[in-house]
Amino acid sequence: MRESSNPVFRTLPKGQQGGYAQFGTGAAGYGAQAVHADPYTAYPDQQQRGVSRPLTIDDVVTKTGITLAVLSAVAVVSYFLVAQNVALAMPFTLVGAFGGLAVVLIATFGRKQDNPGVVLTYAALEGLFLGAFSFVVANLMVSGVSAGALISQAVLGTIGVFAGMLVVYKTGAIRVTPKFTRFMVAAMIGVLVLMLGNLVLALFGVGGGDGLGLRSGGPIAIIFSLVCIGIAAFSFLLDFDAADQMIRAGAPEKAAWGIALGLTVTLVWLYIEILRLLSYFNSD
Repeated sequence: MRESSNPVFRTLPKGQQGGYAQFGTGAAGYGAQAVHADPYTAYPDQQQRGVSRPLTIDDVVTKTGITLAVLSAVAVVSYFLVAQNVALAMPFTLVGAFGGLAVVLIATFGRKQDNPGVVLTYAALEGLFLGAFSFVVANLMVSGVSAGALISQAVLGTIGVFAGMLVVYKTGAIRVTPKFTRFMVAAMIGVLVLMLGNLVLALFGVGGGDGLGLRSGGPIAIIFSLVCIGIAAFSFLLDFDAADQMIRAGAPEKAAWGIALGLTVTLVWLYIEILRLLSYFNSD
């Protein structure tokens, strides 16, 4: 199976067959695999652990839905708490962002991404961050548009991009190949390096505190956000492919939590970048 550009997916159990455009077919995809091999072949420890059945698309949808529901609920609470006391914005943002990052690192390198407690903890922390971040961006950094309208546009944009890339994947319009995967990994590393470089330079006061200008709201910032949105969107193709291969290979049903975590990481990044981009066009 090709590795995803999403680090969460890269440490999930791997199947042994390639393929694309099967995510969303669920039982059909698994059934095709079962015709040729015992579904437990790729996961011989399932029988020893008493796993009743292999992973299905319904498991993925359900666990992802639960994860996003927790994230959304905490985000709403965080937003309104910050609205009542703006001083909470900074601690909520820092705790949520760095806490969420720490949980992802623990899940990835500790191979605990199939643990529902770890996944839901990440969702809660990211919800804390997104609520505070959304309030600051939509209420303090823009003009001429209501906070509700701006946030709604960002949410709809995120859903639209996700749905669009799922259609692209299912139709096979873009094939997920090793070359494509290498390109995506390189692009994500490049973006990460630019983000870190911009942060370090900004801390040292370069560019008037804007660093490279990647988050200043100017033309460079707009281009950078568009690039990030594009990379996040195409990352879904690799994430769908990784999930599809686990379903086809007969992964244990608990692997759905790891898939939910990986998809949520990409969705959160995409939402942040879309909200930033919208704020640039409506800033003072």
